[in-house]
Amino acid sequence: MTQPLLVLGVRRSGTTLLRVMLDRSSALAVPDESYFVPQLAHRHGRTVDVAAFLDDLRRIRRLRDWGLTADDVASRLCAGMTTGEAIGAIFEAYAASQGKSRWGDKTPLYMQYLPLLERLFPDARYVHLIRDGRDAAISHLAVPKGIMTEGWGHPRDAAGFACLWRAEVRAARALGRRVGDERYLELRYEDLVADPEAELRRVCSFAGLAYEPGMLGYVGTLDLSDKPHQQRLTQPPTPGVRDWRADMEASEEQGFEEIAGDVLAELGYEVRSPARGRGLGPLARRGAYGALSAAWRTTGYVTQRSPLWRRRHPPL
Repeated sequence: MTQPLLVLGVRRSGTTLLRVMLDRSSALAVPDESYFVPQLAHRHGRTVDVAAFLDDLRRIRRLRDWGLTADDVASRLCAGMTTGEAIGAIFEAYAASQGKSRWGDKTPLYMQYLPLLERLFPDARYVHLIRDGRDAAISHLAVPKGIMTEGWGHPRDAAGFACLWRAEVRAARALGRRVGDERYLELRYEDLVADPEAELRRVCSFAGLAYEPGMLGYVGTLDLSDKPHQQRLTQPPTPGVRDWRADMEASEEQGFEEIAGDVLAELGYEVRSPARGRGLGPLARRGAYGALSAAWRTTGYVTQRSPLWRRRHPPL
């Protein structure tokens, strides 16, 4: 299995922009968000039964969206494969269909499943794109309902988004400490849009890719007709498209900083609230978010392991 490059980042942190750039590499294929990795991992445990795995692949719509069939993956599977290797074979088949030798993934939902990614792909490299959480919150709250996957802890306000942002950023940074600098790179969204070539060169060096000028030539090449939340990709990288200082109500700013100000400060972002993530109120709200998110993941696991999953996912 080729070494994957996994782009991490809280939703609305610019990960799609980075994905589009990386996907224009002549060596690396990074498709639209996959979503199926936790489902397949939960259904098949540590190793796969090839026939059962292929039967599940025939039920996953995303493969069809990528132009793949289960038969395209079948020749890459063999008895005794780990589930991570079998899932990697899906991405390898996609990369081959694009004439490329390596694969990557960018699915912000997987920020809830980092230990699972670590187990499935033990040699993966991670690029963690971090954006000021207040700007990401403004962007998130502006997305029309129904666009994003909504778990039980789905944020409805700035403070709710702060709970998600704080938990996921801290989890990804903890992953980085576990795997070390050779496999984890931290990148700031603000730097990427201010100097995209320099930051993209840094990512390429880390990932073992050749930088290609065409990686920045995505404007006008993407079909965004069914992606109203990604229309910024019709423009070159632009600093300051969101600015919490001007666009966020004072109560929202305070609510965000009360929950996640400690992590904002840790990352070097300006914090204007004296609370900075301390106190019983923020602690209780973060705890409630964590409990809801854990319950949502557990329910998903039980459902995916049960016969109900196949009833919900008939063969395509």
